[in-house]
Amino acid sequence: MTDDLLFRHLAALPAFRGLLRAVEARFYEGLPLPEPALDLGCGDGHFASETFDHPLAAGVDLWWLPLTEARARAAYHTLAQADGAHLPFANGHFASAVSNSVLEHIPALDPVLADLNRVLRPGAAFVFCSPSDHFLEFLSIPRALRRVGLRGPAEAYERFFNRISRHHHCDSPDVWRERLGRAGFAVERHWYYFSPQAHRALEWGHYLGLPSAIAKALTGRWVLAPNRANLWLTDKLLRRYYDEGKLETGAYVFFVCRKL
Repeated sequence: MTDDLLFRHLAALPAFRGLLRAVEARFYEGLPLPEPALDLGCGDGHFASETFDHPLAAGVDLWWLPLTEARARAAYHTLAQADGAHLPFANGHFASAVSNSVLEHIPALDPVLADLNRVLRPGAAFVFCSPSDHFLEFLSIPRALRRVGLRGPAEAYERFFNRISRHHHCDSPDVWRERLGRAGFAVERHWYYFSPQAHRALEWGHYLGLPSAIAKALTGRWVLAPNRANLWLTDKLLRRYYDEGKLETGAYVFFVCRKL
């Protein structure tokens, strides 16, 4: 193994989610995120604890139970349970912010982005990622259904997959650029990631990961044997997708923005 970032995620998460989070974690390498930094939608803190080499200033999430896990991981100096549209911080408090695979789950984004802008300092960096406009297009089952003329079932499956993924937004960079502009952000750069092949691994991983879901429910752990011997084959099968990096088009899109 050339590094252990992928392994660390595979050892703690269902394989499809571990792959995606490991790919995303690599993109933060070298990105300046001056403190104090805010993690909007921090969840259980696992991503931050594996991605950043120091605790971030603050993590915010809507749900209490994941915050208790984040506290145990010591990934943040401060944790707050709050709606993203009503952040419990003063104007201009933060020098940077991240939101990793969170915004797609929020139905009304404009109030959240506006309040995020409020708590950031002028010129502050905002880094986030989200499913792209190719997310549904790259799913394998709808593609196969359309090839045999079953357009209706293909569309029904796409709606189903978006629902189980809890997605409200799978948007293009242009849609995001306009939305962010309304909230007072400028997009400095963006890139796609996750090829159709990687996306198929994620899609089928949802179903093949059922044993992980059972293990989590019974033991509180996604992976019962988080060692290299147990995860050797999983790592071998998925590392090719981990190594893809930035792409011209992909199922997900990563943004580096700045408050105007």
